[in-house]
Amino acid sequence: YSGCMSFERVFECVWGGRRHAMIGPTQVDRWGQTNLSVVGDYRQPKIAMLGVRGLPGNSINHINSFFVPSHNKRVFVAGEVDMVSGVGFKAERWLEGSRRDLMDIRRVVSDLCVMDFEGPERAVRVRSLHPGVSFEEVQDNTGFPLLKADGMGETAHPTAEQLAIIRRLDPHDLRASALKGNPPGIRAATQA
Repeated sequence: YSGCMSFERVFECVWGGRRHAMIGPTQVDRWGQTNLSVVGDYRQPKIAMLGVRGLPGNSINHINSFFVPSHNKRVFVAGEVDMVSGVGFKAERWLEGSRRDLMDIRRVVSDLCVMDFEGPERAVRVRSLHPGVSFEEVQDNTGFPLLKADGMGETAHPTAEQLAIIRRLDPHDLRASALKGNPPGIRAATQA
C-alpha cells in the first residue's frame, strides 16, 4: 500500500504520540532500552548499523512493541545495551522532570515466546510460550532474569481468518525469511 503524507504531516504524526510502532532491535536489555546503532564500543564498534534513525523520538513519544526473530543472549543482553537508541524504563537514564507518560512498551514477540514489561518495577514477564518451547529454554537464551506471568500458557494459534489476512498482505510469503528455518508446523507445548 502507498500513500502521500506531507513532511509537515509526518512530524505531526511522529510527535503526536498516537502511533504504535513495531521495532526490530539489535539489542534489548532488562529495562526495555533498545539498540539498533552499534554493537560493541561506540568509538570502535564491532558492527555499525545505520544509526539511531527515528527511534529516540519514536520510543519517547509512542507505544512500541518489539519483534525479535532469533531469541538469544546477543539480543537480550545482560547489563545495558551497547548504545541506547530507544529509551526504556531505567529511571537513571531519564533527566529529572522529563515526561515519561507517553513512553510505553507493550509486547516483545520472539521466535520463542511473547513477553511484556508488566512485572513488578517493570520486570520482564513471559506472557506465553510458543508451541514446543519451555520457560527454561527462553530463560537460557536471555541475558537477564525473567518472570512467569500469571496464567502463562501457550501462545494462541492464528485463526484461519488471521492467516488469510496475512497471506493477502504478504502474497509472496516474504515473512517466511524472518524466522530461521521458518518452522513449518505446530509443536506440542511444554510448560515448566
